[in-house]
Amino acid sequence: MNLKEGMTYSHEHVAIDLSGVKKNEDCRLDCFQDTLAEFIELKSKGVGNIIELTNRGMGRDVPYMEKMAEKSGLNILFATGFYKEPFLPPEGYSLNEKELAELMIEELEVGIEGSESKASIIGEIGSSKDEITPIERKIFNASCRAHIETGAPIITHTTLGTMALEQIEIFKEYQVDLDRVIISHVDLSGSLDYILRIIDKGVNVAFDTIGKENYQPDGLRIDMLKEIDRRGLSEKVLLSMDITRKSAFKHRGGPGYAYLLDTFLPALREVGVSHKAIENMTDKNIRRIVK
Repeated sequence: MNLKEGMTYSHEHVAIDLSGVKKNEDCRLDCFQDTLAEFIELKSKGVGNIIELTNRGMGRDVPYMEKMAEKSGLNILFATGFYKEPFLPPEGYSLNEKELAELMIEELEVGIEGSESKASIIGEIGSSKDEITPIERKIFNASCRAHIETGAPIITHTTLGTMALEQIEIFKEYQVDLDRVIISHVDLSGSLDYILRIIDKGVNVAFDTIGKENYQPDGLRIDMLKEIDRRGLSEKVLLSMDITRKSAFKHRGGPGYAYLLDTFLPALREVGVSHKAIENMTDKNIRRIVK
């Protein structure tokens, strides 16, 4: 599926369920009307696309997401793949690298779980904090195989920003097109130097935990993005919020999806981040990556 006109939230979850592992019902997004109301607001403010990164074992629900796209008017792009330990389904352990790749390729080229909806992205493929476990490495290898076969972009998960450089080394082994890779959650590292090292390798990076100030203050995210713009590197950055909890919705006391548009982008403009950079990070870059 191609991107439609409008801005893109490059890392979100329309329906997700991590509540079993996390022992927290807040981590189950199944509140259709709440999400719909906020998505309609996004649509009214110029958002056209949502990159949806819930994959196998994370509570992916294709009919739910299809209905959300229909009712909200937003273009929702689906993903294939496997997340990270301990959130993997049984097949993440039982299948070998080639079999995992074949499964992803089928979801990209034929359809997801018997539906006619195809995945557009391989993601979010994850590594644990400060390590890539053997099972996670197998999934990274399989994702590379699926990318080489289909050309689909890859979006990764880094736990608190760690292991990004190690992920890139795996992609280089397989000769993955690094310009079609997005390394997620790098803002959680809190280190501009580290993020610049990642960008220097040729991949794209996502500041996609905007509004999660319990992890990093948005002021730091803003400072880092200002310097990235000053260095002329905004073409390698994507923005999103990665909302995965009910408590993040506006009427439940959270920032809400529109926080990125209503609060964060004005704050970037206030410190002098250029219009071009904001356009790159919310629209143009993702169009280059997701063809």
